[in-house]
Amino acid sequence: MLCAIALSLAYPVREYIAQRTQISQLQKREAAARQEVEDLTAQKGRLGDPDYIKGEARRRLHYCDPGEQCFVVLDGEGGASQYGGGAQEQRKAPPWYETLWGSVEAADEQP
Repeated sequence: MLCAIALSLAYPVREYIAQRTQISQLQKREAAARQEVEDLTAQKGRLGDPDYIKGEARRRLHYCDPGEQCFVVLDGEGGASQYGGGAQEQRKAPPWYETLWGSVEAADEQP
């Protein structure tokens, strides 16, 4: 009798635990979505501010006000430090056809 009761309760208890786990995961996703909405709302508010737009245009696009002289400062290795590379990094990459031919040759070799 006790075994029958235990077997009859096993499935509902297992489903209850699975549902509780699913509910907690959904609550975490909801909290993350709410945080993302708050961040996007704050960003929307910043985008309405003319001073913020002006600062972003200066920082990202290197725009200047009329009559100003703007300078782009390069790091010591000749590349722009913001973009982290420069001419040396471009020389390291082989042309696409050499990469293609190397893969064709490698496919022909026995492992």
